[in-house]
Amino acid sequence: MAELWDLYNEDREKTGQTLERGKPVPEGRYHMVIHVCVFDDAGRMLIQQRQPFKEGWSNMWDLTVGGSAVAGDTSRTAAEREVLEELGYTLSLENERPSLTINFDVGFDDIWCVKREVDISSLKLQYEEVQAVKWADKEEIFSMIDSGEFIPYNKSLIELLFLFSTQRGTHTRGETKG
Repeated sequence: MAELWDLYNEDREKTGQTLERGKPVPEGRYHMVIHVCVFDDAGRMLIQQRQPFKEGWSNMWDLTVGGSAVAGDTSRTAAEREVLEELGYTLSLENERPSLTINFDVGFDDIWCVKREVDISSLKLQYEEVQAVKWADKEEIFSMIDSGEFIPYNKSLIELLFLFSTQRGTHTRGETKG
């Protein structure tokens, strides 16, 4: 059965329309994707290596998890589902919100940055998607981007994700009175 996506308008309101994955997103409509970045107490990100036969960025390292929301998903349920599907890990995002949303031409990408201690030896990797996982610090990810092993995200985004692993919002300190 074909995967269906909900379509949204520019105000991120569901239109009641769906689209089959792989078909072009109509003008003025958008779909939702999510990424989840899991960090440990040592400040490292859990990263995954895509399968060599996976279409798009095959064999490359990536953020912890990413994927499209399917029809009926919220950002939260899509993130929880993708983590369970790709890593076999049950992640509860109750009482949490995405760290940031990045708009792209045909949609928006909610990025969830969470801190969890995950025993990677207990993960059940989805064969169709993921060949390996490991913990990596920011400098290692930068080096992997430079060497072509990691999807070529803007390094400033990676920097921001690491920042959001320890804080919320855009300010470096609280308001001070003059």
